[in-house]
Amino acid sequence: MHDIWNPWHGCIKKSEGCQNCYMYFLDKQRDKDGSRIYKVKNNFDYPLHKDKNGNYKIKSGEQIRVCMTSDFFLAEADAWRPEAWKIIKSRPDVVFFLLTKRPERVREQLPPDWEDGWENVFFNVTCENQARADERIPLLFELPFKHKGIMVAPFIGEVSIKPYLQTGIIEQVVAGGENYDGSRPLRYEWVKKLYDECVAAETTFCFIETGTIFIKDGKTYHLPDKALQSRQAYKSGLQYTGRPQHFKLNMPGQKSLFADSLPLYQKHFRERCNTCGSRIICNGCADCGACEKK
Repeated sequence: MHDIWNPWHGCIKKSEGCQNCYMYFLDKQRDKDGSRIYKVKNNFDYPLHKDKNGNYKIKSGEQIRVCMTSDFFLAEADAWRPEAWKIIKSRPDVVFFLLTKRPERVREQLPPDWEDGWENVFFNVTCENQARADERIPLLFELPFKHKGIMVAPFIGEVSIKPYLQTGIIEQVVAGGENYDGSRPLRYEWVKKLYDECVAAETTFCFIETGTIFIKDGKTYHLPDKALQSRQAYKSGLQYTGRPQHFKLNMPGQKSLFADSLPLYQKHFRERCNTCGSRIICNGCADCGACEKK
């Protein structure tokens, strides 16, 4: 539901996966420059926003994705990050999904009271191909986070992470193809290989979307519609729920921790959600009925 928090917007391209960045494409559609980096003032404290009844819009037990139109560890955002950390710490009942292509910068950007990590932060690195996997995953292992994952997106080359998965450190792997201008093809056999490796390691694997160009059994499929991409990813059968994640969260202002796992927020799914590639890692919707009024 309320699952994206973009405290700042804009980014500097970092590696091969950035070549056809979706944020740059969408900004260009609005006559904007994706390389212009700025603090999103009206949304910076979004995790603290409340509804008219005084309740947090982001509910306890939800997971929120951070900086989906930037990189949380971007150097240009160093001045804003300490305040963002404070917001994350103030919502110990919510899981914050951090994703970066810059793990080499992370250690020096952690807050002074970080110690061995906070329970409500799920840290992930992007590995768009084998070279970036072998560069970033070892750095991921060295960093002090209690929960770690990998995102293979945009999936632009064959990737094997079997030895990394065998450590038991990786809790989740998400994979998806590339979209918009210049999309590079994703091959079914690449996804199947990752899926098999995750199943063998009992690690959750979520194939969220095929990307615009998907190749299977020698046939090339052009799929510009993202909803269709998601349905096709679901139909591939390459979804696997592995070992459960255990986030020891506590309510704001309370010191006591829940016994052993995330207090589950009651998810709501519409009929169209039944064949969505992201369902196994999704918060569900707010069940507000707005989509039925359209």
